[in-house]
Amino acid sequence: MKKIFYLIILLTIPINAQHLWNFDRDKVPEQPVKDFQAFVYFTSQAVTSNFYAENELLKGQIVGRLFSGNTTTTGLNTFYFEQRALPFFIYSPKLLNGKALLRASFEIDWTWGDANYGAGGNFGGAFNADQVNIQTQNVEVELIPAKGWAINLGLQRLFDSPYNPYRTLVGTMTNTAYRLAYWGSDGVGISVRNDNDWYRWKAGYYQLYENNVQQIDDVTLWEAIADFDITPSWRQGVSFWYVYDRANGEGGVSVLGQGLTSLLMDYNGTFQFALGGKPYKADILWLGTYGNYNAEFNMGRWSLNGFAVANFGQVQTETAGKFDKAADIFGVGANLRAGYKYGQTADDVVTLDLILATGDNNNVNDKKYSGVITGNSWGSPGAIFISSGAYLLYPHGNVVNRYIAAIPDLSNMGYGQLGGTINFSKAFIPNKLIGKIGAAAAFSQSKPTKGGNFIGSEINAKLSYLPAVFMNVEFHTAYLWLGNFYDSKVTNGNSNIKPDNPWTAFVLFKWLMF
Repeated sequence: MKKIFYLIILLTIPINAQHLWNFDRDKVPEQPVKDFQAFVYFTSQAVTSNFYAENELLKGQIVGRLFSGNTTTTGLNTFYFEQRALPFFIYSPKLLNGKALLRASFEIDWTWGDANYGAGGNFGGAFNADQVNIQTQNVEVELIPAKGWAINLGLQRLFDSPYNPYRTLVGTMTNTAYRLAYWGSDGVGISVRNDNDWYRWKAGYYQLYENNVQQIDDVTLWEAIADFDITPSWRQGVSFWYVYDRANGEGGVSVLGQGLTSLLMDYNGTFQFALGGKPYKADILWLGTYGNYNAEFNMGRWSLNGFAVANFGQVQTETAGKFDKAADIFGVGANLRAGYKYGQTADDVVTLDLILATGDNNNVNDKKYSGVITGNSWGSPGAIFISSGAYLLYPHGNVVNRYIAAIPDLSNMGYGQLGGTINFSKAFIPNKLIGKIGAAAAFSQSKPTKGGNFIGSEINAKLSYLPAVFMNVEFHTAYLWLGNFYDSKVTNGNSNIKPDNPWTAFVLFKWLMF
């Protein structure tokens, strides 16, 4: 009956190609649709700390684990300014009525006074400037064939979340699903998602590395995530990832390479497989589930979130043209975050974050690896767990060229971990002046050679003032006491003595413009 009714309506409309879908010809849109939009995220900070890279060639461009292959150590005080601008551009032609758009985002970083008249990313703040330094983050097309559907094609955000990263606030991405602990970077490929009233799902294929197109020497990733509304305040999700690695350590970041045997593993604080320099092939899978109850304190005072992921698979090495099993993989990572909103706003909260990862302390001598694997095995960084509230024990997001922490990867060098943070924040003036104090501590599941299980404990504090909408002026400080985990040369940068305890303090200005 409905179909007949709609057909009668259509037949009564004058057939005019220019006005077929314009039922109200005289209606003037409240606001004209914009073909082009631009957003810019700007941040600048003054930093003092006692950690730095000993290798002068890095010039402050440091990613990964303290005391690792990135040559970071503690002992000398530093003071510097740094700056970042992230411009986002969106073009949606009126001709397609919002059904297709092009996004492009870039990154321009530097330390004040670092370089000029040259070419290279993360530089350009010296006198005269004139540096060729723009870095491409994303260039992708989003097609919207029907309501609730989106197809993203090209270089895009690769996050371990079912939510559209271009239409979701950062806080949602970092505090729900897997919180970017497994995948949090950019990748080229195609993803398809469908958002409905009570469920959402996403599937994707990404080419992490393509070496010679005529050879089987690539790294590819497949993903599938589904998310369901169990109740108005509870969402439950399940996920699957699969990495096909045939690159044998080639590609990746500069001379570090990428993959299970590369120098990138030590640099990032992930697990480096000791395969004796033999060619290898790896098939790695992840199965996970997560639950989010009132994750952002929108529907009550209590919040509870958590995830559990099992990674498994096999690595084979080649000898005289024959592949044999080098290691079976099975490890588990998990997180539980609980919070209570005692006051008026979401800034008046107490949160407790617990982190677990199984570990291994004999590498693959027993042909087994019982630890965790994340995207940090193929990118620098490839996963960013930045929402724990810590600054030095775990990484934080207020960085430009120096993204380092004691445990930047969930695996903790493959030794595993049991750690956590507790944070207390208060809005002294609601949505205007906010303070926070926090603490963190962690233990490794396995001991490094001549080292202990206690990784360290941290205290930190933050004061944030919002002079305008989406504009913040902040002060942050943190101190980390290193534990007996760093009595080992394996973990402390091959030093005979334990390094000095790291600390940092910085004043930050950030502004999101649109």
